[in-house]
Amino acid sequence: MGMFDKLLANLNAKRKTIVFTEGTDARILSAADRLLKENLMDIILCGNVDAVKAAAKNGGFDIAKATILDPLTYEGFDEMVKTMFDLRKGKMSMEDCAASLKKSNYFGTMLVKMGKADALLGGATYSTADTVRPALQLVKTKKGANLVSSVFILVREKDGVEERIAMGDCAINIDYQDTVNKETGEVMVSAASKLAEVAVESAKTASFFGIDPKVAVLSFSTYGSGKGGTVQLSHDAVIEARKKDPNLVIDGEFQFDAAVSPVVAKTKCPDSKVAGQANTFIFPLIEAGNIGYKIAQRLGGYEAYGPILQGLNAPINDLSRGCNADEVYKMAIITAGMAE
Repeated sequence: MGMFDKLLANLNAKRKTIVFTEGTDARILSAADRLLKENLMDIILCGNVDAVKAAAKNGGFDIAKATILDPLTYEGFDEMVKTMFDLRKGKMSMEDCAASLKKSNYFGTMLVKMGKADALLGGATYSTADTVRPALQLVKTKKGANLVSSVFILVREKDGVEERIAMGDCAINIDYQDTVNKETGEVMVSAASKLAEVAVESAKTASFFGIDPKVAVLSFSTYGSGKGGTVQLSHDAVIEARKKDPNLVIDGEFQFDAAVSPVVAKTKCPDSKVAGQANTFIFPLIEAGNIGYKIAQRLGGYEAYGPILQGLNAPINDLSRGCNADEVYKMAIITAGMAE
């Protein structure tokens, strides 16, 4: 089964609606045209109606079946403002909420929160922070989640077989620090627990995309061969992840070669059920993750899909500002296809 087969089956089983926050962007309009022609989902484009239509006409894109919603003229805007004010629980005034909701990133996220859309895709021009912040404030994290993280699904064809691997977190969390009670000094959520959460969530996402997850938590050390840096964090994260999900196949800390090479694994960690055959890789720092997935993409011949956000109550995903229309199209299928 190809990577997109399950997603397309989900879309065919129940009609989904996706909202794009950047309705005048040519890449968004091109993808919307294609998605509508293939009748894969319903589409909401955020922006001034005349401006969106003019941009579509200029690019030769057919978006006649899309819904265009302008925050400045939306009939339900007052209700939306009140809902946001209630959600923010005194952290923002009504005026602040209204000002935020005039921006498409907040407006689109509130459409998801209020059930007007099932999923959101943004980031063609917005920064990652501008996509994630409204999601955290309005849609919020799932019960039990301590953070939002991301994973990339990487796919390539080799010898006629489709290979898939997962890498997280490569886009959201810069690093992992203990959450400490400022008054008592008590550690509320440890850094290792946070990295473990990324591992557990990445394994779930990997499984959704047809990967039988064998999770390697990476560092520059294998089983204590090195000291300092992220070694202890990665080691402890494996322990915490096993507590969170006793059935998870996870091990580490590993150097990358021990995680993927059976020859190296036989020497360094012969009894591991993950070493030498890992397919889901957890990075202890965003630098390593971002560099790692791009090396796999550019030198390993993988197509990279993501970042796919994890830990939120609804599918909200972020595009690279350097994305093309085909990437928008595929990320739209991923995002809407993951909606319950």
